[in-house]
Amino acid sequence: VAFMLPIFFSAFILSACCLTKGNCISYDELKELKTEFAISLYRHVSETENRTNLVVSPASVAVSLELLQFGAQGNTFTELQDALGYNIHGNDFLHTLYDGVTDSSQGTVVHLACSFFVDAGVQLSPHFTARAARWANSSLQQTNFTDPNRTAAQIQEWITSNLGDGDVHGMPLMSAGSPLSQVSLVSTMYFKSMWQKKFSFMDTQMLPFTTAEGSTLKVPTMHHTAEVNYGQFQTAALEAFSMVELPYLGEKLSMFLVLPHHKRTPLSQIESHLSAKTITFWANSLKRMKMDIFLPRFSIQSLFDLKRVFSALGVRDAFDPITANFKGISEQGSLYISEAIHKAEIEVTEDGTKASGATAMVLLKRSRAPIFKADRPFTFFLRQANTGTHALRFSSRILHK
Repeated sequence: VAFMLPIFFSAFILSACCLTKGNCISYDELKELKTEFAISLYRHVSETENRTNLVVSPASVAVSLELLQFGAQGNTFTELQDALGYNIHGNDFLHTLYDGVTDSSQGTVVHLACSFFVDAGVQLSPHFTARAARWANSSLQQTNFTDPNRTAAQIQEWITSNLGDGDVHGMPLMSAGSPLSQVSLVSTMYFKSMWQKKFSFMDTQMLPFTTAEGSTLKVPTMHHTAEVNYGQFQTAALEAFSMVELPYLGEKLSMFLVLPHHKRTPLSQIESHLSAKTITFWANSLKRMKMDIFLPRFSIQSLFDLKRVFSALGVRDAFDPITANFKGISEQGSLYISEAIHKAEIEVTEDGTKASGATAMVLLKRSRAPIFKADRPFTFFLRQANTGTHALRFSSRILHK
């Protein structure tokens, strides 16, 4: 049984771009804007997928919305830029904005990709085709929407080539309307990294985890003792919680875990205070100390259609065969988005990568170090060091297993 794990990746790339009113924003303003978009996306995804395991990447979702802006016009364009808070026209950063999003170095693998699937009978605008090909590992794929099985197979093959797993079984890939009008938007994100200090397989035990509903389950729980950055905080409503930082290899990325002090405190009470400013404040307020760390081991992936989430974000015309305006993609017919398929994966294990082999059951010696024990619902997110500032990479919560 897998953790109920609503996760959202966000590779926040820092560059200058323009707000909807046309004024330019700074490096730090864009970082904050993208963080707020990720938090908003997370809340909407949690509402629509609140009973399922899920992983969602704001980075690739943002790329999808940005890519659509190249071909959108009228109110369709307005809704897209309002959802993100900025537009991508008139900016000279096409080749550099997403440098490093797809990267494999020092034991870390980060891969983001986005693709448009358009019927082979649609004549695409050369201008749109050229711009899309230069945008954040994006691509255009021509398919045959009159053959849904073939289309599903082609999308599955594309996902497999980007994630190594492309099972789209059960995903509806056809909507009402002319096949020549349909566009499927597919985005993926995969993250895997190694800890700076690995957990020992010999110290992993089956330990109790109290779920959000109050029941107790035994889950594989990793353990180690290490010098870490740690802090204790409380919300405006005096709900206490703690935070610990676990760095990945190379110290460019760290996982920050947020744990309510009391099992009776709903995780949602802590999550409601999430914002770009509070995340920065918490992370910058941590102090170095020796801790006993207990963390559940998990692996999670998700595949779903983002149409409902986009609608909640105010993007509606793009999915309507009548009102959608994508004349910038093709003058031929009335294109609309029939699917917005998204897949993301993450895994957290003793060494930071996929684990194999049996887990040893051993008794742990008690130490005098303070304990951070994630044996109840908790939130975590990743931040990336970048020229003195930090960028949020992804965030998650674990409710139960």
